[in-house]
Amino acid sequence: MKLIERYPVWSPASNLQRDIEDNFWSLFPRVASQVTRQSSDWTPATDIHDDGDRFVLRSDLPGLCADDIEITVEDGTLSIKGERKFERQEESSNFRRFERVEGAFERNFSLPDTADPEQISASSKDGVLEVVIQKRATSQPKRIAVQS
Repeated sequence: MKLIERYPVWSPASNLQRDIEDNFWSLFPRVASQVTRQSSDWTPATDIHDDGDRFVLRSDLPGLCADDIEITVEDGTLSIKGERKFERQEESSNFRRFERVEGAFERNFSLPDTADPEQISASSKDGVLEVVIQKRATSQPKRIAVQS
């Protein structure tokens, strides 16, 4: 029994989906600037959690080391970029399929007003990137005495 993929099953569907999303968001540029957008050859899965005093993003980036990842903050947008490359040994006659995704990726996240862009840290361990965004200190309401 031969296990040979005759055609890429998901590539046309994902390209169509990307084209539809780009066209849709071009109709609503004001809303698009406030929505999480992504553009890449592949998209790492990312969880976002609100811990009360901070936001935590965890992205699955297997095969990438810290030097392969670039994180920037500009105009209220957090950007995570990187590129994953694999060495393929195409000379092997036993090679039948290659499913691991390679290429560049970029994820952009709009930061809420409560996020402090000066207090962001990132670490990578076991293929998981963790970005911690501290929240700004909120001002407490102050009672003002009325003089009579």
